[in-house]
Amino acid sequence: MLLWLALLAPVCVAQVAVPPARGYVTDLTGTLDAARLQALEARLAALEQAKGSQIVVLLLPTTQPEPIERFALRVAEQWRPGRKGVDDGALLVVALGDRAVRIEVGYGLEGAIPDALVKRIIEDIIIPRFRAGDLAGGVEAGVAAMIALVEGEPLPPPASRPNTGDGAGQGVLPLIMMFVFVVGSLLRAWLGALPGALLAGAVAFTGAWLLLGSVLAGAVIAVIVFVLTLVGVPRAWRGGVPGSGSGYGGRPGPGGFGGGFSGRGGGFGGGGASGRW
Repeated sequence: MLLWLALLAPVCVAQVAVPPARGYVTDLTGTLDAARLQALEARLAALEQAKGSQIVVLLLPTTQPEPIERFALRVAEQWRPGRKGVDDGALLVVALGDRAVRIEVGYGLEGAIPDALVKRIIEDIIIPRFRAGDLAGGVEAGVAAMIALVEGEPLPPPASRPNTGDGAGQGVLPLIMMFVFVVGSLLRAWLGALPGALLAGAVAFTGAWLLLGSVLAGAVIAVIVFVLTLVGVPRAWRGGVPGSGSGYGGRPGPGGFGGGFSGRGGGFGGGGASGRW
C-alpha cells in the first residue's frame, strides 16, 4: 500500500498555472518597487547583451499543492530562457507564502553554476536576507551572485555558521503538508473522513519512523496528519501570502511576454537547488 501510494502521489498532484513572463523579472507579489524592478531588469538585460545568457526571476504567492521543484522546472521549460543549443539560461523562483526558493540552471550553465554553488547562493546569500525581512534585497543579492558566476567571478568564501541542529526539522513540515495535500486528500475522498484519516496517519507514522528513526517523532507526525486529513487543510494554508487573493496579484511588470525578455529556446534538466526560510 505504501509503495502504491508513493507511486500514485506524483501523478495526482495538482498543477499551478505557469504565468506569462512580464520581462526578465515577473513579480506577482509586489515585493519589488518600481525603481528596484527597473534596476534589476536593466542588469539582466545587460547580462544578455554582454554574454548572451538569460537569467529570469519569478516571484509568486505560492506553488501549492505542487512542490516548488516541479513547478520551477515547468516554468523553465515554458519560458525557455537561454539560447537554443547553448542552453545558457537560469531561473530564480520565490514562493513567498511557502517560504520556498528554487534556482533552476540550464544545461549550458551547469559548469559555471553547479548545484553546489547554487545551494550556497540560496543558503548563504538569499535566505539570510529573507529571514531578516529583506525580501527585495535577498532577490537582488541572489541575482547578483548568479550574474557574477556567469561572468566568471568566484563566490566569496562561505561565512561560518553555527550548527543549530534543526536542519532535519525544517524539512519535515513541507513533507507533511505535501503528504496531507496529496495522499490524505485522496484517502479522504475514497474512504471517507475518518477511515481516510486513520490510514493516512498509519502510513505517515510508518514513513516518519523509517525516515527519522524515532517512534515518538513518528507518532507526533501521524497525529498531525490524522487531524489535518480528518478536518481538511485550512483554507488559509492554501492561498500563499495573506491578502494576495485566490489568483495572481501584485503590480503589473514592465511590458508583456517578450517586452525586454523573450525566451530563446534554452534547455533544462532539473539542475539547481532549493531552500526554505
